[in-house]
Amino acid sequence: MAYKFCSNCGNALPITRDAFAAQTCAQCGRTQYHNSRPCAGALIVRDGRVLLVKRAVEPYKDCWDIPGGFLEAGEHPLDGMMREVREETGLEVRVLGLLGAYIDRYVFQGEEFFTLSAYYVVEPMGGQLRAQDDVNEFAWFALDALPDAIAFEHPHAVLRDLRAWVR
Repeated sequence: MAYKFCSNCGNALPITRDAFAAQTCAQCGRTQYHNSRPCAGALIVRDGRVLLVKRAVEPYKDCWDIPGGFLEAGEHPLDGMMREVREETGLEVRVLGLLGAYIDRYVFQGEEFFTLSAYYVVEPMGGQLRAQDDVNEFAWFALDALPDAIAFEHPHAVLRDLRAWVR
């Protein structure tokens, strides 16, 4: 989504055809980039099943999702994933491996941007499983029997890659 004003001097920025193209301020010369926003998530596996959570908030309210979310400023993806898992599920987890990094589009209330999400394969090690934060439900799914209503586009690729990782 193109910026309207320079974050350095406040000057109006030139309009671009590509909403995600870098914009350079004609007044101060600073370039505004449209970087992907960092996220991290957890594929919580147990007995051949994966834990998915149902979103309690928009976007994609009432759709199934992989536990995770946006990183805080300066937060390492591994730390962010652990924090998000605790916040959303109440679980403490142990990392089995990094599955990969995935790009997606995030569209909400007229704002559109890209995300870059690191996904870890983990197993529960403690805590008490309960839906909390921006989650209103959870369920364990067999990897070959996933729900149809999954939030966002990239989880389909993530869950496909998880099936290959588990095998």
